[in-house]
Order: sequence, then structure tokens, then C-alpha cells
Amino acid sequence: MLEIKNIHKNFGGLKAVNDASMKVNKGSITGLIGPNGAGKTTLFNTIAGLYKPNQGQVLLDEQDISGLKPHELFTKGVLRTFQIAHEFSTLTVLENLMMVPSNQFGENLVYAWFKNNLVKKQEEEIRAKAVEVINFLNLNHLTQELAGNLSGGQKKLLELGRTMMVDSRLVLLDEVGAGVNRTLLNEISDAILRLNKEKNYTFFVIEHDMDLIEKICDPVIVMAEGSVLFQGKFEDVKSNDDVIEAYLGRGMKVKKN
Repeated sequence: MLEIKNIHKNFGGLKAVNDASMKVNKGSITGLIGPNGAGKTTLFNTIAGLYKPNQGQVLLDEQDISGLKPHELFTKGVLRTFQIAHEFSTLTVLENLMMVPSNQFGENLVYAWFKNNLVKKQEEEIRAKAVEVINFLNLNHLTQELAGNLSGGQKKLLELGRTMMVDSRLVLLDEVGAGVNRTLLNEISDAILRLNKEKNYTFFVIEHDMDLIEKICDPVIVMAEGSVLFQGKFEDVKSNDDVIEAYLGRGMKVKKN
């Protein structure tokens, strides 16, 4: 589904991403790991349209999407979450979800004034979809809670829910486990697995929590110094000498059997 071909992204003399190439297969949960400064987030930002690559291509189903803006990628079903959740803090969980679909009739003054019945019908459909998402994520008890009052893990679940409000084809998850307690992290990982298996979502995941990577990701891609270092199953990744060396002193706990 997604192919990264020889991507370079420079900031002055700094090569943040250096000739990186990789693929994300449709229906997979592909992990992206690497020590701090490896270029993972810069690569994500380039895929998501926040940066334009200096060289190389980003292909979605063989179509070049390099340099498209985030709102243009949104219409193609490419959505990205962030390490720090971006919720509307003064809106409820339900309202946050209902804000997601684009081109709502109520945003058009002509419809709002003269075709109010269509506006109400669409709003009811969006509300029903939002309730379905809330039920899927077991957030029923927080439906009318202001999003700003949620815990970090609950906000991550809400961000995941927002990707469910549209026809997401590819979801870029940026450190979904950051700052989340273990109980909620299990709920988040279970939701990701269900979305993958039941609704055929494709995920590309940056994560530092190796237990989470091991639980949900196959394959796993390792970046170091802006380039791809290794790719394979987690069992192979964690026993690879180059990967272990790249992580030495950087906090990765590599478990060898």
C-alpha cells in the first residue's frame, strides 16, 4: 500500500532522513523503531505532508503523494496521530468525533438556511457513527466528558477513534504508548488489533515500547542515522547484532532467548 523510495530530508547540513526505502503492506501493522535521532518522526512528517522530501518519492497504491498537504492526504484516507494528542479540549468526546468528517452540510450556509432537514439527517448519521466508535473503544462512560479532562491514554484512544470516523486506509501512529499506563495501553493495543483484523485497517507505527511492538507489529523496520538498518520479524530484529549495537546505551531492553 505504501512505498517509500529513496527519501532524503535535510535541514541545512543535517541529513535527518538519508536515502530511506521501505514498504508497508496492505492489512499489516508495520512497526518503525530506532534510537532517538534515527529519523523516524521526520520520515513520518514527510509521509504525512508536513515536510516535502528533498529527494525520493512517497507512493500510495503506486500513486505519487510526495509533498501533498495533510488535508489532501486526509481525503485519500491517510491519517496521522501524534505523540501528544491533539484533541478539542472544550468539546466532549462525542463532539470531538463528530467534528472529524469533512464537507458537512451544516458548514454550508445555503444548506443551513434552506435545507435544514438534510443538515439534521446527516448530523444524526454522524452522531450514530460516533456512538458506534465510542462503543467499539469502550469509552461509553466518557461520552459527554470534556476531552480536556481525559487522561493521556484516554486521549490516545480518542485519537484512534477519530481515525474511525472516516474511511481510513492508512493510519500513521506516532508513539501511541507514550505516557500511557499499562492498563490503558493494553486497551489501545487491543483496539488496534481489532481494527486491523475486523476492519482491515493498515497501520504504520512508531513506538519505543518494545512489548507493544512485539504484541502488535509484523514486520518491524529499524532506522538508525536516517537510514533503514534492518527489517524483519520482531524475533529477528531483537537478536540482530547491528540493531543491538545501535541501541546500546539508549534504553532499549533487548530480550534474547
